[in-house]
Amino acid sequence: MTSLQQTEEVGRLSIYREEDVLRVRQAVRAAANAVRLPLVDQTKLVTAASELARNALVHGGGGYAIIERLGNGRRGGVRVEFVDSGPGIEDLALAMTDGYTTASGFGLGLSGSRRLVDQFEIDTGPGRGTRVTVTKWAR
Repeated sequence: MTSLQQTEEVGRLSIYREEDVLRVRQAVRAAANAVRLPLVDQTKLVTAASELARNALVHGGGGYAIIERLGNGRRGGVRVEFVDSGPGIEDLALAMTDGYTTASGFGLGLSGSRRLVDQFEIDTGPGRGTRVTVTKWAR
């Protein structure tokens, strides 16, 4: 028998300035610490969150992040959802390729973030913005 998953929203933060990316990082770190993610896993989640928050700011014109603590009776986790109403991603497969960039970075934001977390979901399309949801579970 599986335990029901419990979800608690612990933050909804706007992302419209570079300082907001830092606030998202700090809030994600606090949530990860609260569910007792090991330090290495906290760092992976915070790194992914930083990349995705910056993507929402730079490519989506800003947006927001929803941070949730998760639990299912056996272990805890953190889910972070990033939402923007920018132009969306026209070719998602290409955007998920290491090295592809439309800006001045290394092109590792989306693909690197996917590798750092346990669950990665993206919903996007031309003209409808982007929603990226990542989850990291305690081991």
